Amino acid sequence: MKYMIAVPCMDMVHTLFFASVAGMHRPEGTEIAVCSSSLVYDARNKLAHKAVSEGFDRVLWLDSDMRFAPDLMDRLDADLEDGRDIVSAFYFTRKNPVHPCIFRECSMVGNTPTVLPVEGWPRDSVFDVAAVGFGAVMMRVDLLRQVHATFGRPFSPMDGFGEDLSFCLRVRQLGKQIWCDPRIMVDHVGLTIINEQTYLQQKGGGRP
Repeated sequence: MKYMIAVPCMDMVHTLFFASVAGMHRPEGTEIAVCSSSLVYDARNKLAHKAVSEGFDRVLWLDSDMRFAPDLMDRLDADLEDGRDIVSAFYFTRKNPVHPCIFRECSMVGNTPTVLPVEGWPRDSVFDVAAVGFGAVMMRVDLLRQVHATFGRPFSPMDGFGEDLSFCLRVRQLGKQIWCDPRIMVDHVGLTIINEQTYLQQKGGGRP
């Protein structure tokens, strides 16, 4: 089995992400492929082409602002071993309003894109979803081949949808299911503004 870890990014990655990748268990010979581009969909398409053209069997997609446990790849790989084509870990948005990056609906209603996050989910079993973000997703490369053969570049965005949800829409048009494992929780590394108000709040509200 030939594995690739695919990391699309701009020009920097978070320290916490680097530490997570460095400590992650991965099969011997796993290749880490990083593609830098200001267009995320372009980076994903290039990484998808590499996975298909160079004979990889499975690809783990990781966003460069995620933090995860060392067994992330092992656990997602085990979910694929159960016969699934694509499975995501569970995580939340890093900006307000915070909600799961796991979606119960992803469709075009008239001319309006409709994307609704899950509101309730099982805690101890893999479940079927409409779409997922691509912060931590593992898939069979055969699925990439099928999407490419039918639709062309797999991550090129459709009207009203980002590149990750566009891919999920194409997967579902092929009649494939998309899965999420809520037992595999990963962290989304966000940004906060630090100023005098932050300092005063930590000091108990009074001025120095």
